[in-house]
Amino acid sequence: MDLNNINTDDNPDVILIGAGVMSATLGMLLHELQPDLKMELYERLDVAAAESSDAWNNAGTGHSAFCELNYTPERPDGTIDISKAVKIAESFEVSKQFWSYLIEKNQVKLPDFFINSIPHISFVWGDANVQFLRRRYEALTQCNLFKGMQYSENPLQLKEWMPLVMEGRTNTDKVAATRMEIGTDVNFGALTRRMLHRLETNGIKQYFGHEVRKIRRTSTGYWRLTVKDLRTGDKRKVFSKFVFIGAGGGSLPLLLKSDIPEAEGFGGFPVSGQWLRCTNPEIIEKHKAKVYGKASVGSPPMSVPHLDSRFINGKKELLFGPYAGFSTKFLKKGSYLDLARSIRPDNLRPMISAGIRNISLTEYLINQVRQSPEDRLHALREYYPNASPDDWKLEIAGQRVQVIKKGPKGGGVLEFGTEMVSAADGSLAALLGASPGASTAVSIMLKLIQRCFPAQVASEEWQQKLKKMIPSYGQSLSKDAELLQRVRGWTSETLGLPRIGANYKQDAGQQVA
Repeated sequence: MDLNNINTDDNPDVILIGAGVMSATLGMLLHELQPDLKMELYERLDVAAAESSDAWNNAGTGHSAFCELNYTPERPDGTIDISKAVKIAESFEVSKQFWSYLIEKNQVKLPDFFINSIPHISFVWGDANVQFLRRRYEALTQCNLFKGMQYSENPLQLKEWMPLVMEGRTNTDKVAATRMEIGTDVNFGALTRRMLHRLETNGIKQYFGHEVRKIRRTSTGYWRLTVKDLRTGDKRKVFSKFVFIGAGGGSLPLLLKSDIPEAEGFGGFPVSGQWLRCTNPEIIEKHKAKVYGKASVGSPPMSVPHLDSRFINGKKELLFGPYAGFSTKFLKKGSYLDLARSIRPDNLRPMISAGIRNISLTEYLINQVRQSPEDRLHALREYYPNASPDDWKLEIAGQRVQVIKKGPKGGGVLEFGTEMVSAADGSLAALLGASPGASTAVSIMLKLIQRCFPAQVASEEWQQKLKKMIPSYGQSLSKDAELLQRVRGWTSETLGLPRIGANYKQDAGQQVA
């Protein structure tokens, strides 16, 4: 997309749809790269980051694949595939670099509770799972990004790491855990709102309570958006040469309305969630980790169970879940007709095909919806044996839309990650999907910029700016141990996190007796 020809009228150069972390990140990147760009943002709700980016609607885990077992699948021969884990870990390092740059340059004044240090732990039980975790640990610690990971099968050591998980555990199953001291908890809602506030002070117009109803390509190459003011009911048309659709679960319907050929065959499968939230301050204080386990067979990645210390608006919280559910809404504050309205002739076959191929997922969701309070308590007690129902309250979590796209021979494939879809000329892009999402937002938006603005990215001016914002830009942190150490030292100091190597060995993984 060529942005050198700045519009001569009042139309924006860039339109951002959705006031979440993705739009905020893209807006900040573009403003730093080309400050004279005219941008406008449209959000259907009255506040920013109220859907997927809100602290209560996502796990808040700084996803770096330290503890998420679904990012390291076991191959048929028993070896562990760490490729996805390496990619995600490196992406989170990129995010931390950009946040550190914004803070250093006083572009964003982040609250103290934006990012906090919290150990990331993987916990399993049973011989087969223990063997898997040991092989995972051995594979990951060969990579620079995971140096310093600790592994133990010693119940006394595990009790020190996670007392709630081990107290009252009387079964004779073998247990094991890995631990990364440098894990984080991130309030993506707070981060998003601060970035959008900065964009507003830089002259970026933001329209809340405004819903984009239509997107059409004009003969002149502009995109024409029909926007409705939900307060007054008034509609107006806005034109722009570039549009980013970053509306979470609402991205798919808008992408389909654009009628770009690249969107053909895409569909979505909504998955809702719930948390058990601890109400007992004494229990909350005793747990100081994010403890992730293995997902049930057939469950989506967002349903990986975890007993999770959180820091939300300056207050420590403790959550367990999520418990999956099903709703035809694409957004938490959406319409029950969202799923039906997304079905089109070109995506009907892929959606049916994906449904047939994922019967286990359907069965899992049905069972989750039918769960009683006793069932949810039973699941909690697998991670916290002494849990009392009086200390926990059920809360509604966020809504996610898993991507369905055309597969071989016109069938459908259900994707559990994020998917970027863009027009051939780079004039429109949309982000679909869920986890790891917010944690890798900077890497995702850098990829979008490279795809949609190739000429500018290739210029010396933009290259210099990108390397200033992301010191590791164009280099591999997983392969360059010295660069990784320098970058982590800088970001830790800037973000107020513990210095690397302060409390554990940086040069090798640790197996604890």
